[in-house]
Amino acid sequence: MRAHEAGALHGEIGTRGPAWLRTPVDVNALVPQLWPRNVARGPGGALTVAGLDVRDLAAEYGTPAYVLDEDDLRERCREFRAAFPDADVYYAGKAFLCRAVVRMIAEEGMFLDVCTGGELATALSAGMEPARIGFHGNNKSVAELTRAVDAGVGRIIVDSFTEIDRLTELARERGVRPKVLVRVTVGVEAHTHEFIATAHEDQKFGFSLAGGAAAAAAFKILDEDVLELRGLHSHIGSQIFDASGFEVSARRVLALQSQIRDARGVELPELDLGGGFGIAYTTQDDPASPHELAKRLRKIVDGECAAENLAVPHLSVEPGRAIVGPAVFTLYQAGTVKDVDGLRTYVSVDGGMSDNIRTALYDASYSATLANRTSAAQPMLARVVGKHCESGDIVVKDEFLPADVQPGDLVAVPGTGAYCRSMASNYNHVPRPPVVAVREGRARLIVRRETEDDLLALDVG
Repeated sequence: MRAHEAGALHGEIGTRGPAWLRTPVDVNALVPQLWPRNVARGPGGALTVAGLDVRDLAAEYGTPAYVLDEDDLRERCREFRAAFPDADVYYAGKAFLCRAVVRMIAEEGMFLDVCTGGELATALSAGMEPARIGFHGNNKSVAELTRAVDAGVGRIIVDSFTEIDRLTELARERGVRPKVLVRVTVGVEAHTHEFIATAHEDQKFGFSLAGGAAAAAAFKILDEDVLELRGLHSHIGSQIFDASGFEVSARRVLALQSQIRDARGVELPELDLGGGFGIAYTTQDDPASPHELAKRLRKIVDGECAAENLAVPHLSVEPGRAIVGPAVFTLYQAGTVKDVDGLRTYVSVDGGMSDNIRTALYDASYSATLANRTSAAQPMLARVVGKHCESGDIVVKDEFLPADVQPGDLVAVPGTGAYCRSMASNYNHVPRPPVVAVREGRARLIVRRETEDDLLALDVG
């Protein structure tokens, strides 16, 4: 069943659509894996997070708002660190980044991936230790590389021959020896959306393994002996549940490591297998635990190193959305409710594709629940849509909500911590929502809501 509520049916549901749409539901229940661990129903039926009523959060901070369960985020950091005790675990800055979150993940002993100058600036301004930062990106500018080198970033993942040349020149000018990894495109078709699969040959990232570019890049760095080649990097995509892709990737990238050893007598000390581990957006998603993932990856790496007669390298992983994604939900207020007879009911909320573009961009699926109360009304098949002037402005494609949903009700959508605020826009000149962190019964604003003055501030005409 896809809808996140499960239980007894309060009324007859039609037989149209896939099986999960015909499954009895309890529209007041919450499935734990979809929500931050400190979210529950309060005595009055409203959602609470870390002891705070969402009605109070809406009154103080307005809607829409991203609500971050800080203890949930921290606990996910700890779980990944415990699962990979001998590896470096990198938080994905692109999933969601602000100075408060940088400080949280730093306090939990995490490393940090950034992929632009802006993300690097945020990390440095928040006090992140530069040596614990990795710098990704397929088109890093000279200015971005200069800042990374001058800051002493711990590793730069090189993505092109042009970048190797740029970085080599900068290193010579400054008399430094930046640590680098070569990003290898291993030719693995990850079981994910086309736009977030990153290891097949026909895309912009990395050096091709099959075409020989990856080996040539490694040889170039070793032969010029200006940059310090620490290892190889592979990333097959995002929102991945199946470990088979990592097995193929590890086999291929470690075969390249063996080739480098045989050709240059150098056994590279590090290996980054990427990650992009999936999370549950609906009850159809069944992500593995960090410990399960670590067990599988370690078995894969150990086996392939033994087969290639290589020492097991120091491992890095990049869980991606798996840390911040489940720790956040978005709180909306319903504005209009429109019944399309025989099809579904449209519940329009006060946000939409400007605060969550993933449904429109990736055909992503989400869940939703009535957040300010419980209801004894029968379930209805609903589509949660936004306020933007686009028919594709959909937040949740299909969900059972109570038939008495009305304007003014609060609707909460879980799993919005990753790639929602970071990909948010001002489409239709809508200000972006705030991010509110909640912990132990207290809330604090960590990213304020944009205002119309902010929208106008860049106009110079």
